[in-house]
Amino acid sequence: MIERLELALSRAKRYPDLHFAVLFVDLDRFKVINDSLGHVAGDRVLQLVAHKLQQLIRDTDIVGRISGDEFVILLEAIEGIHEVIRVTERILNEMTVPLIIADREVFVTLSIGIVINCTAHHQASDILRDADIAMYRAKLKGKARYEIFDPIMRLEALKRLHLENGLRQALEHQDFLLYYQPIFKLTDQEIVGMEVLLRWQHPQRGLISPVEFIPIAEETGLIVPLGLWVVRSACTQMMAWHRIFPAMADFRISVNLSARQLREPNLVQQITEILNQTGLPGQNLVLELTESMLAEDEEGVVALLSELRSHQIEISIDDFGTGYSSLSYLHRFPINTLKIDRSFVKRMQGDADDNAIASIILALAQRLKLSVVAEGIETATQLHQLQTLGCEKGQGYLFAPPLTAAEITARFHAQYSPHVLNHDSIPDVNAAR
Repeated sequence: MIERLELALSRAKRYPDLHFAVLFVDLDRFKVINDSLGHVAGDRVLQLVAHKLQQLIRDTDIVGRISGDEFVILLEAIEGIHEVIRVTERILNEMTVPLIIADREVFVTLSIGIVINCTAHHQASDILRDADIAMYRAKLKGKARYEIFDPIMRLEALKRLHLENGLRQALEHQDFLLYYQPIFKLTDQEIVGMEVLLRWQHPQRGLISPVEFIPIAEETGLIVPLGLWVVRSACTQMMAWHRIFPAMADFRISVNLSARQLREPNLVQQITEILNQTGLPGQNLVLELTESMLAEDEEGVVALLSELRSHQIEISIDDFGTGYSSLSYLHRFPINTLKIDRSFVKRMQGDADDNAIASIILALAQRLKLSVVAEGIETATQLHQLQTLGCEKGQGYLFAPPLTAAEITARFHAQYSPHVLNHDSIPDVNAAR
């Protein structure tokens, strides 16, 4: 296949009207098949997929398996992009039919990256690289689809690679900062807790938003050590505040968990060790999950959360109402708090219809004896509407943006009568590093 690809590239450079295309095909979630059915079944899947691909292309084309679950198809003498798309869609449609492995139906989907009109490339490896980049984009967009390469993808891939390398170095050097967004009682606007927000202090680019680097950390597995660092640093900082401000003894600090962390077999042990080492009581720690994380493995997640709750650690559902389609999990999972997503709060402009979803969530939470925190409160109207509906707590820029540990300390001094008056004596975990 590589030899044929080199020849096709050479001919296309001599005859500009002679076009060809390369399809980089990857099986989605093939590891799950190997892990659940065994490698013999996995090998059979590869054989059946290869056979299907060969049946779906012309005799003049060629398909080759270049690694574990990756195939490359070379379509020569094509008329145009419409012909390539027709072949690609035929492949994707054919894969909707389940494979029969040992009398069992196995559903396999493919992600496909396409490179067309390859005269700008100098060698076969360049074409395969760009087709691979397009395939990766297809996976990022949800799998079971195709993407056509354009040069911008390569620039984004390089940017992503640099970001991943930088992230590994940042984790080694702990080039991260924690910010704290206060959570207030809506009745008197006193701080009762805070959510921890992670920022990357890049040596050249300054602060980098988690929106940019968390997906990469998730994919590479770096989110596991990074997440534990966040939990440890947050607990250490909270204990420092507890020692200085005894009135904060009931405060809870909320830390977001990722889906990757949730799959760690020793997650509970790691978190309880951090609590033991820092001295923070379990009831002062809140772990926030999204709804979609609960849907992946209900039985396993129920067991995990129940074990965390046995250590008095509280569980909060972030962005409630935007993910999981079923409300049945509210009865099954040991949950303490629902957080009303900011998109629902943003709609609250005074009209009763605008308040409908928030009102339903609050009524549901009250019936199930769950606490509620409203996110993204930005206007006095939103605050008034939430107060009218009986919402207990909230956070948002109306009260305070995410703050550094030093800024939070200053607010505590204003709210309480501290045992010390020297702000410099309050430890700052970020500064301590």
